[in-house]
Amino acid sequence: MNNFLSISKSAANHIRKIMEDGAGKALRIGLKKGGCAGMEYTMEYVNEISDADEIVEVDGAKVVIAPTAQMFLFGTEIDYESGLLESGFKFINPNGEEMFVTSQIPSIFRRILRNG
Repeated sequence: MNNFLSISKSAANHIRKIMEDGAGKALRIGLKKGGCAGMEYTMEYVNEISDADEIVEVDGAKVVIAPTAQMFLFGTEIDYESGLLESGFKFINPNGEEMFVTSQIPSIFRRILRNG
């Protein structure tokens, strides 16, 4: 577990499985303008990692955090939930914001706020 970001076993297993299927060498989390709070997280599988990216690796699942998203994700836990209607990554932020990122598109994910 990392103080910067923690990744549940469920999330690590899902990330690693997609990486093993050839999606990329790491899952990169970034930030762009948009969404209810004015910001939207992006997720994509990448083959190259920038020197400025923060790297978190759990059980063979490598996640890199873009510099613009690092301060917003500090202390966040990433989980993966699978259900009948949707499956996706759940971000639990210590600042009280919780979000669910669906995985309908395997390479790029869209942030959906539960309360936004």
